[in-house]
Amino acid sequence: TLLKNRRMYWIMNENNATERLERFLDFYNNLSQNNLGSLPELYASNVEFIDPVHHMLGLEQLQQYFSHAYARLSSCHFVATSKIANQDQGCMSWVMTFTHEAIGNGKAISVHGCSVVHWNSEGKIAYHRDYYDLNEMVLEHIPLLGWVTKKIKQKMANNTATQTT
Repeated sequence: TLLKNRRMYWIMNENNATERLERFLDFYNNLSQNNLGSLPELYASNVEFIDPVHHMLGLEQLQQYFSHAYARLSSCHFVATSKIANQDQGCMSWVMTFTHEAIGNGKAISVHGCSVVHWNSEGKIAYHRDYYDLNEMVLEHIPLLGWVTKKIKQKMANNTATQTT
């Protein structure tokens, strides 16, 4: 019975962690400039947030960041491609599709990424780190810079192909 109880405890916590990731995904799919005040429902007041461009400490900085980020964002939707979680932390790979008037002439852009989150004892996110390719998100969609980055990628790919043959 002890083994059975441990397995049931693990299953219950795994489901709870998976549900936390589902809530995280739902939260972001419903986030907009109009409901940024709901961030404290998900994040701890001392949250650490890191992405390829920013490193913020505290809910106030995070709210300012999202206020700026969502000001000109026309749409944003995430689709989870894989998830793994335990009681204290989770990781979700995703594809984010967004439209922003200043990036790619407002056309839909898809970016592959991954979020790593750690929950505190109250179930709020105390650590959130996003990994994604900034080139895929922004740089490729700036006219001259996009052309240059594509040429660099092609050159690197050609060099790698010649080295392996």
